[in-house]
Amino acid sequence: MLAWSTVRDRWTGFVGSFVALTLGVGVLTAALVVFVSAQPAVPERLAGAAVVVQAPAGASDADSFVEYVPWASARAEELAGALRGVPGVAAAVPDRSFYAQLVHGGHPVGDPPAGDPIGHAWSTAALAPYRLVAGAAPTAAGEVVLDAGYGIPPGATATVLTATGPQQWRVTGTVDGPGIYVADSAAAALAPGVPAIGLVLSPGADPGAVAAAARVRVGAAGTVLSGDARTALEPEAVGRTRWLGTQLITVMVLLAAFATVFVMASTAALNAYQRRRELALLRAIGATPRQTRRLLLGEALVIGVVSAAVGAVLGVLAAPWFGDLLVRADLEPAGFAPSPSLLAVGPAVLTGIVVAVAGAWATARRAAKVRPMEALREAAVDRRAMTLSRWLFGGLFGVAGLALAVLTPAVDDGSALTTAIFSALTLIVGITLLAPVLIPPALRALTLPLRRSATGEVVRESAGAAVRRTAATAGPVLLTVGFAMLILGMVKTMSPAFGGEDARALGVDTVVTAEGTPGLSDAAVAAIPGTVFAGLSTSVFVGDLPYDALGVVPGAVPVRGDASALTGDTAVVADPRWKAGDTLRLTFADGAVVPLRVAASVEPGTLTTPLLLPRDLVRAHDPSALTLTAYVRGAPPAAVRDAVARFGALVQDPLTYSSDDDEDQLVWLFVLVMVGMSVGYTSIAVANTLVMATGDRRRDFRVLRLTGATNRQILRMVGAETGIVVLFGTVIGGLVALPALLGIRAALAGQTGVDVRLVVPWLEVGVVVAVCAVLALGAALLATRRALHRAQPR
Repeated sequence: MLAWSTVRDRWTGFVGSFVALTLGVGVLTAALVVFVSAQPAVPERLAGAAVVVQAPAGASDADSFVEYVPWASARAEELAGALRGVPGVAAAVPDRSFYAQLVHGGHPVGDPPAGDPIGHAWSTAALAPYRLVAGAAPTAAGEVVLDAGYGIPPGATATVLTATGPQQWRVTGTVDGPGIYVADSAAAALAPGVPAIGLVLSPGADPGAVAAAARVRVGAAGTVLSGDARTALEPEAVGRTRWLGTQLITVMVLLAAFATVFVMASTAALNAYQRRRELALLRAIGATPRQTRRLLLGEALVIGVVSAAVGAVLGVLAAPWFGDLLVRADLEPAGFAPSPSLLAVGPAVLTGIVVAVAGAWATARRAAKVRPMEALREAAVDRRAMTLSRWLFGGLFGVAGLALAVLTPAVDDGSALTTAIFSALTLIVGITLLAPVLIPPALRALTLPLRRSATGEVVRESAGAAVRRTAATAGPVLLTVGFAMLILGMVKTMSPAFGGEDARALGVDTVVTAEGTPGLSDAAVAAIPGTVFAGLSTSVFVGDLPYDALGVVPGAVPVRGDASALTGDTAVVADPRWKAGDTLRLTFADGAVVPLRVAASVEPGTLTTPLLLPRDLVRAHDPSALTLTAYVRGAPPAAVRDAVARFGALVQDPLTYSSDDDEDQLVWLFVLVMVGMSVGYTSIAVANTLVMATGDRRRDFRVLRLTGATNRQILRMVGAETGIVVLFGTVIGGLVALPALLGIRAALAGQTGVDVRLVVPWLEVGVVVAVCAVLALGAALLATRRALHRAQPR
C-alpha cells in the first residue's frame, strides 16, 4: 500500500519510467505478435492436398535453408502411379512449377520471387483447389488459363514472359486463384523436375491412414507430409523473406529492451538519490533496510504492472500496422496478417514487469543503505558518487567493449557487424557506470570559456557538484549519439568499400539487372548491345549438397580464372575440395544426374559462384533458369536502356549497382529503426530526467533569486548547463562509437584487400544531436519556468 501511495502522490517522478516502459512493452508486444504469426504456412496452392509427398531433402547446416533434390519427370510419374493405387487417393498430381509472368502495357505484371514461380501445370490447380470461372482448361501448347484478377477474358491473346522471352498464348479460361496455368504436356517441358506430389483424397478418406500407406509405397524415395507438417512445403524464397523480417524484429526487441532497462535504471537511480532525505527519515523512524528496499521495488512493480498492461494494448493495436510495414518492405510475404495470441502478449507483459523490477534492483539495494543522518543534510553535493560495484563493473564493461572492438576485424564476415554493435553497447554501459569519474574533468574542460562570467561559473560549479544529475541527463544523449554514429558510420563506410571493389573487379561500363522480374530472360540478354558478360543462374546438387552454379559460354563472365576450358561435359570450379581431372556427378533442376569432368580449378573467391557450367547444358536441364546480372562493355548506357526497356530491366553504372542492392536497403531500414527508436527513448529519458532534476532544484532557484538573480539569468544558466551536458554526451557518444567503427574499417579492409576510408556521417549525426539538444533545452526550460513560479522568495 505504501508503494502504491508513493506512486500516486509522486507520479511526476515516475512519468518517464512509465512512458519508457510502456513504449518498450508496446514494441516488444507488436514484435512478438508479428514473430509468432510469421511462422511457416502451407502454400495456398497446395492447401487442398491433405497429404503431400516431398522429394528427398539435400544436406544443409544449421545456418542454411533446406533444399530438395527434385525427381526426374519419369521417376515422378512412376511414384505418382504407385500413389494412385493407395486406398482413399482420388488423384496423385505432380507439382510442376516454372517461371512465367504476364506482360501488360509493355511491362511485366507483379514481381514474383525467383524461388516461388507462379507458372503451373493445369492439373496442380486441383491441389488448391482452384476452379474455372469461365472458359475451358488448356489442352495444348500455346494455351493458358489465367487468374481472373488479371481481367483478360477467354479468347484473348496474352503476352507471357518466360525464361526464354515473351510468348503469345491464347487464353482458354480464367480461374478463381492466383497463377498462370498451361497444359500438363507444356508444363512437363517447362518444368521437367518435380519437387512434390500432391494427393487429393476421396470423400471420407482418413488422411492419417492414407499418409501411412503412402509411406509404404514411397519408401526412401521421398517424405510423406500431412497436417501441419505440410508447412515444410513453404518455398525457400518465402522462408528467406521471413528470416529477414525476423532479423529486423530481433534488432528492435534487443534495442527496446536495452534502452528500456537503461532508462529505467537511470530514472530509478536519480529518483532514489533525490529522495535520500525522505528515505533517511524513514530509516530514522525505524524502517529497516529490507523495508526500504521493499518500498522501492514495490514502486517499480506498480509501474511495471500498469506500464506492461498499457504497453501490451498499444502493441496489439500496432501489430497489424507493423506487419503491413514489413510486407511493404519485402520482409514478410504478401498476404501476411499478424494476429495476437497469449503466446505473444504474455511474455511481453512478463518481460515488462521483470525489466521494471530489475532496473530498480541495484538502486534499491544501494538506497536501502542510506544513513538516518542523511535526513539532516541540506547540500545537494554528491559526496560519494562512485561505489565499489560501479568501479568494478564499469571497468569490466569498458575493457570488454574495447576488446570486442579489437576482435571485430578477426571474426568472420557475418559476425563483424554484430560484434561491433555489442562493442558499442558494452562501452556505453561501461562509460555510464564510470560517468561520475569522467564528468568532473570533462566539465572543467568544456566550461573553461565560461569562467569569465558569473553565470558561467555557476553553471560550472552546479553541473560539477550534481554529478548524478549530470550523468543521468548525459546518459541518454550518449546512447543515441553513439548508436547513430555507429550505425550510420557503418553503412557509410561499407557501401563505398564494397562498391569500389566491385567496380574495379568488373571493369565494365554498365550493369543490367532485373526490375519487376526475378531475372533477365534470354531475349532480354540477347537484346543488349555491346560486349555482354552474363550467365544463367541455377542450383545443382553434388551428391546431396546444394550448390549455386552459373551457366556461361567461354569468356562470358568477368572473373579471374580459366573459363575457356568449358565444353559440353566439363566444369570450372572454385572449391578446394575438387581439382582438375575430378569427376562430379551433378543433379540438375530436372532431376537428371550428369557426370562432368573438372576442366580447371581456380582459387576460391575468383568466381562469382562455386561452379561454372556450359550455358547450353544449364538451359537444357533448367528451362526456367534466368540471368540475374548482365555486365556490358562498349555500349552507351542510353542505348542499353532503350534495348531492354520492354523486358523489365534496370540499367546502372557499376558503382551505383554495387552500392544499391537489397542488403543495403535492408541495412538502411535497420538504421532508420534503430536511430528512430534511440531518438524516441532519448526524448523520454532526457525530458523526464530534466523535469525531475529541475523540480528538485526549487530551493536552489530561491537562493539565487534572494542573491539578486533574475528569472532570465536563471533560465540562461539552466540552458547553458543543459547545453554543456548535451555536448558532453555527444562527445563521449562519439568516442564510444569510434573503436567499433575502426574495427569495422579494419574488417572491411581485410575482406576487400584495399584501403578503406572511414566515413563519419557528420550531417546525419548533427541532426540527431540537434534533436537531442532541442528536446533537452525544451524540457529543461519549461520545467525551470514552472519551478521559478513555485520558488518565489518568501
